[in-house]
Amino acid sequence: MAQTMETMKKPGAQPTRGYKSRGSLQRGENLWGIAFVSPMLIGVIILVLFPILATLVLGFADWNFVQGWDGIRWVGFQNFRQLLEDDMFIKSVRNNILFLLTVPIYMMISMALAILIDRFVYMKGYFKVAYFMPYISNIVAVAVVWQVLFQPSYGPINEILRTLGMSNPPKWIADPNFALISIMLISIWISIGFNLIIYIAGLQAIPKDLYEAADIDGANGWTKFRRITLPLLSPTSFFLLVTGIISTFKVFEIIAVMTQGGPIGSTTMMVWYLYDTAFINLKVGYASSIAAVLFGFVMLITLGQWVAQKKWVNY
Repeated sequence: MAQTMETMKKPGAQPTRGYKSRGSLQRGENLWGIAFVSPMLIGVIILVLFPILATLVLGFADWNFVQGWDGIRWVGFQNFRQLLEDDMFIKSVRNNILFLLTVPIYMMISMALAILIDRFVYMKGYFKVAYFMPYISNIVAVAVVWQVLFQPSYGPINEILRTLGMSNPPKWIADPNFALISIMLISIWISIGFNLIIYIAGLQAIPKDLYEAADIDGANGWTKFRRITLPLLSPTSFFLLVTGIISTFKVFEIIAVMTQGGPIGSTTMMVWYLYDTAFINLKVGYASSIAAVLFGFVMLITLGQWVAQKKWVNY
C-alpha cells in the first residue's frame, strides 16, 4: 500500500485504472448524449438556422426562384433602400405598430377576468374552457363566424347598432377606415383565452398568507391588488407581453382568410406583404429583405423589453 502511494506521488506516475475507467465512462456518456440530441440539432440546423441565414443572404439579391439559381443577381443594399421608398411596406409597418395596441388591451381584460373567475366564480373549469375555445378553434371557422357578424347589411352587430339608434353603422371589414379595427377586435377575442389561463395559473401561485396578512392590516381590495396581486403577477405579465408582441408581428392567417390585405391595403401587415411579395409577385430577394427587417424589429423590441423588465418585474 505504501509503495502504491509513493508511486502515485511521483511526478511521472501513470494514472490509476479507476481514473481511466471513469474517464472512459464520461466519454461514453458524452457520445451517447450527442447521439440522442443529434436528430434535434440536425433538424434545427436544417429547418431553422439555414433558412434564417439564407434569408439574410438573399436580402442582398434580386432573385425570382422560377429562374433557378442562375437567375440570382446581387444588388447589395438596393432592396433595403427600396423599402424606405415603398409606400405599401411603410403602410404595413404602420399597421403592425397600430396592431400592437391589442396586446395591452387583451392583457388587461384577461387579468380582470382571471381575478374574477379565480376568486368569485364557481365552476371555474367551465369558464376556462369557454374562454379558451376561440384560441384553439380553427381560424377558418373563426373567420367565417366574424364575417357573418360583421356583414354590413344584415349582420348581427350592425342590427344591434341600428336598434340602438345608429342609422349608418360602419361597414367593418369592407370599410378601409374600420377594417384594421375589425381585425384587431377579432385578435383580442381570440387571445383572451390563452392569457386568461396563464393569469389564473399565476394567481394560484401567489401565497394566500399575503392576502390574510393584508386583511389583518385592514387593506381594501384595491390596495391588495396594487401591492400584492399586480407585483407578484409581473413575471406572468412580462411573459405574456413578450409573446404577445412577437405574435402581433406574425399575424397572417386571419388576414389571409378574411381580407387578403384589403381593402386598399388597410389590413396589410408585414408578414402578409412578405408572403404577397415572395409567392404572388415572385420577388424572393425583395421579400427576404422584408423578412430581415421584420427579424430586426422583433429582436429590438424583445431586447428592449428584457432591459425594461428589470425596473418593473418582481421575481
